Amino acid sequence: MLAALVDICGPDYARTARSIDTVSGRRAGHVAVPATVRSVADVLTIVAERGLSALPRGSGSKVDWGVPRPGVDVLIDTGRLSGMWNHQVGQATAEVATGTPVRALQAALALQGQRLPADPPSRTATVGGMLAVNESGPLRYRFGTPAEYVNSVAYVDRGGRVAESDGEDGRPGLAEIDGVITAATLRLEPLPQARRWVGVAVPTPLQLGKLVGAAEELEPSAIEADLPADGQGGTLAVLFEGQEAAAVDQASRLAAAWGSGAVVTPIAPPWWGLYPFRRDDVALRLSVSATDLPAALYALSDTVGGPVPVRGSAGLGSVHAVLPGTLPPSRLTAIVESVRHVLLARNGRAAIVAAPPELAHEVEMAGRYEFF
Repeated sequence: MLAALVDICGPDYARTARSIDTVSGRRAGHVAVPATVRSVADVLTIVAERGLSALPRGSGSKVDWGVPRPGVDVLIDTGRLSGMWNHQVGQATAEVATGTPVRALQAALALQGQRLPADPPSRTATVGGMLAVNESGPLRYRFGTPAEYVNSVAYVDRGGRVAESDGEDGRPGLAEIDGVITAATLRLEPLPQARRWVGVAVPTPLQLGKLVGAAEELEPSAIEADLPADGQGGTLAVLFEGQEAAAVDQASRLAAAWGSGAVVTPIAPPWWGLYPFRRDDVALRLSVSATDLPAALYALSDTVGGPVPVRGSAGLGSVHAVLPGTLPPSRLTAIVESVRHVLLARNGRAAIVAAPPELAHEVEMAGRYEFF
């Protein structure tokens, strides 16, 4: 197999997997780093002919999320599938290779006064990794998910066939693609001239409802909450974007509505757009209406027996809660089921997005596209 991969990708771009090449706690068999769509197709063709398994990997920031995989024979590293072309500034579209880091894409677009209105919290996320699970950050409140800005995608299916999808109504069915996405045509937005954040302390989740309501009236780009479990209380932060005068005016109006404790700044809070969990934690995704979010957080704390760190979109009611990765599987399952029972009456959901491998194999994990 290694010889075949070397023939396709070159001697420096195919190798036996190392200790860093793990998925769900298990080392993969081989790593291939193809540079073209044709070489991706050739790798997948060989994998299919030999009855093996393959998995694409961008930066690897989310490769362990969700239902654990029984094993991966070939990791297809997309690092060489990088770059942007057909950037139509006037039409606000661009075609991007999916191994391109999102940050690199945004930097290139900014030179033309544009951006993709997506800010995945995985700092090393590639375009392909972001689209594979529809990873959303704070900007989802105003702009929706990254998938909503995809006109079409090019991909190679599991059998090695090259295909393209623009889906229905101009939107490709990303969740249905079983293979390796190689490129995407994206719709872009103008880069905002100014950004202002308004922050205020939130001693308890109970205060969120009124504060969020005041912010929603001013049409912000994002409404995020950070509620640590350190007894110091949390923070609610709201982002306004646009022309300088408009952003400053909206921020000032919200600060006045919130009162003397509110602060306006051109700099994001240090926690903004970052996940609250680490690799050895359990990440529990809660999705409910913004109105019912405080009740869901109190229910979670009551079930756990103390405050639980939470961060995410208070405006959408979609947040990540952090649980210890040392919990026994039965205890973790009981916590999740208890919270689900509370959320069920409020049309909400709870799912375990990430957990240490040994725990992930013992509990019910979120499926792909349940992450966000």
